[in-house]
Amino acid sequence: MVDSNSTRPGARVAVAGLGAIGASVVKELDRGIEGLALSAVSAQNVAKHQAWLNDLTTPPKVLPIEELADAADIVVECAPSKLVRSIVAPVVERGKTAVVLSVGALLQNEDLIALARKNGGQIVVPTGALIGLDAVTAAAEGTVHSVRLVTRKPPLGLVGAPYLVENDISVEGLAEPLRIFEGTAREAAKGFPANLNVAVALSLAGIGPDRTRVEIWADPTVTRNTHRIEVDSDSARFSMTIENIPSENPRTGRITALSVIACLRKQRASLRIGT
Repeated sequence: MVDSNSTRPGARVAVAGLGAIGASVVKELDRGIEGLALSAVSAQNVAKHQAWLNDLTTPPKVLPIEELADAADIVVECAPSKLVRSIVAPVVERGKTAVVLSVGALLQNEDLIALARKNGGQIVVPTGALIGLDAVTAAAEGTVHSVRLVTRKPPLGLVGAPYLVENDISVEGLAEPLRIFEGTAREAAKGFPANLNVAVALSLAGIGPDRTRVEIWADPTVTRNTHRIEVDSDSARFSMTIENIPSENPRTGRITALSVIACLRKQRASLRIGT
């Protein structure tokens, strides 16, 4: 049975992870989002954040991640991808809503979707740093022939990615753009777990992670994380580009946190724009 708390006024929201995105979401919830109330947070190093948490109008409970599902109706995951299962599973088991940012981890935990379906829960993936997911979702109601994503990032934002380490690829000191990856969205998510959640979100909106093609460039000529989508379908052919200003974490654009906040506002909005 669907948990009714997730849609009624005063739904409780918990945030797992207090990095650049999580902290922004917590502060906006504290300022006030209609129909929602910040109830709890969780972080690996709570002491690091305690000062600003104490300054909130209504400081939330600080809980271990396994307790968030009992303290909230909506849990927002802003944590390292390795923690996604431990955060999301208890939430959807209880028929509640999990907002997932580390969407790449869903490919290694696809049974979470079945678990949500069985228990009346829901996994919500915000648009995040991408653009055009509504158009891709609409096109997928018909026939999509191909989807391609080309990502360009400043080299600093790619340093340490497993794919680069495993293949001994250095992106430091580049003087010109270097294509460092070409393959499927599934492969991109595995090789660049902190960078390519956008590829998985795009693939889930369209033709799946094994048919969605991805190129990744380390580009010293750009200062913004840039994503270009190219889609060919029986209803439309379109391409879109977004240039995201990095947050304090160079792997993440500022717009990602804003996307989560917009997603939360839609939970009780009188007017909802978009599919």
